[in-house]
Amino acid sequence: MKNGLITHAVLEDLAGTTAFQRGEEYFSAGAVERLRVSGDKITARVEGTETYQVELRDEGCELAYDCTCPRAADGYFCKHCVAIGLAWLAENSAAPKTGAASGKKKRSDPWRDIREYLTTQPPEALVDLLLDVAQRDDRLYQSLLLKAERTGGGGNVAKAFRRAIDGATRIHGFVDWREVGTFASNIEQVADSLAELLKPDTAATLVELTEYAIERVENSLEQVDDSNGEIGDIVYRLGELHLKACTMARPDPAGLAGRLFHFETTLPFGLCSFDAATYRTALGKEGLRRYRELAEVEWRKLKPRDAKDGYDTHRERITRIMERLAEASGDVEELVAIKSRDLSSGYSYLDIAEIWIKAKQPDKALEWAERGLKAFPERPDNRLRDFLVAAYLKRKRNDEALQLTWVQFEERPILEHYKKLHDVADKLGIWPEQRNRALARIVETIAHEASTTSRWKPKPSAPNYSLRVEIALWENDLDAAWEFSHEGICDRNLLIALAGKLEASHPDGAISLYRRVVPPIVEQTNNTAYEEAIKLIRKVSGLMKAQGKSQQFGDYLAELRVQFKPKRNFIKLLDGVVRSAAK
Repeated sequence: MKNGLITHAVLEDLAGTTAFQRGEEYFSAGAVERLRVSGDKITARVEGTETYQVELRDEGCELAYDCTCPRAADGYFCKHCVAIGLAWLAENSAAPKTGAASGKKKRSDPWRDIREYLTTQPPEALVDLLLDVAQRDDRLYQSLLLKAERTGGGGNVAKAFRRAIDGATRIHGFVDWREVGTFASNIEQVADSLAELLKPDTAATLVELTEYAIERVENSLEQVDDSNGEIGDIVYRLGELHLKACTMARPDPAGLAGRLFHFETTLPFGLCSFDAATYRTALGKEGLRRYRELAEVEWRKLKPRDAKDGYDTHRERITRIMERLAEASGDVEELVAIKSRDLSSGYSYLDIAEIWIKAKQPDKALEWAERGLKAFPERPDNRLRDFLVAAYLKRKRNDEALQLTWVQFEERPILEHYKKLHDVADKLGIWPEQRNRALARIVETIAHEASTTSRWKPKPSAPNYSLRVEIALWENDLDAAWEFSHEGICDRNLLIALAGKLEASHPDGAISLYRRVVPPIVEQTNNTAYEEAIKLIRKVSGLMKAQGKSQQFGDYLAELRVQFKPKRNFIKLLDGVVRSAAK
């Protein structure tokens, strides 16, 4: 575990004050047991109302966690996680203990103590001790049994491993998140033992056993909640073992090709890659040829995909295999031919156009992109349009580039499309006039939407100027943003963003906007909304104090108390603001 990843500050920040304090109590009471560190993972058992299994781990320099308690299941960093974090800190001299544990001597390393004890025991005593533990620990029993079978040699090795794999992957009903840790642990133990077979004399056996294990685990996963990806990681590891074993053992190329193709097209989750490119070295020319033959047989059975066709897992897998084979051979024409069997969307054409771009054939790329635009006039793909805009600009077909960008903006006037229009028009040196045209179009659209009536909107509504304010904020035109924010309806988040930008230069305007959005937030009547409103009220407090308007802020708090008196949870939070203001 990296230094600094676990600190008291980090634990309290993740858990919150209350959960952190409860975690300190658990740690101080000695509730943390069997603390173990393995690489970037810390595991322990915490005795609470029940016995909870807890884990902290390093995931990309961030502290990840798991606990079998209900609060952790809801996604919270619980008190049990805090407790083992504190226990780990207590075992490291760089971090002093706090709370009730302060002043106590640093506990000795229990693993060191055990090692020192064991080194003094005779071999017979150690054997008896290990056998006694193995009778109570099925994982250790399986590990020792596999080592004994392997040492004894003969034909029992593969059979013993198959029994172990069967036992580790056998399930009775659905395995939920509470049980998945034990399930994964059993499979991991078998994987550890299999890794010991990666030697020249046992590599062939390892090829057979890893294939059997991967298939068993993949099939069992249909009844397992592997949300954390523990089992997926083990399967990936088994796949790496299989590849190394194949490279070492060099099994029959044709037979290997058949099995790889079978796994690539039939395993329910496809967690490992069994494609020809991955196994190129192990397959050799003969194996690669056989793999391609099998793929082409299935490929010929598939008809070109129509836009009305639904998703077909088998088709997708065979297509992917054929694409990888074509990519590996470097045959662009073959790859395009494969891609051309599925022209069910505008993106399909874009995919082919990008292949031609990589092949440095821009004319063919443009041809495919234009075909795609014509093929789906009712369901255009804006990614395809963007591709064409860039292509037209390169060819100085400026009018077509601008027109295609305007089509997107007129179909859906949003900030993203306004930005696209800006980029194209700015490159052409005509942005000022295009901007005026675009803004006029937006105002026209706002007025039209406000006046339009329907069965669900029988009366005209107030105009919604959110888009106009959003654009003004993007352009950093605060005067325009302020003006349009008062013309009609405006999204609350935009008003908050505008207020934040006005704090330094126009504090009164910022105060006005914050006060405007607080009531509708509170009216949502939930604790999350109350907390959001309190944050904004505190911003108002800071701005008004800076202006010497503490009395006016007090009046504002009094108004809120009267207005929202029935909302008791909000009033409790508001009392905290009152106390802070009084200091």
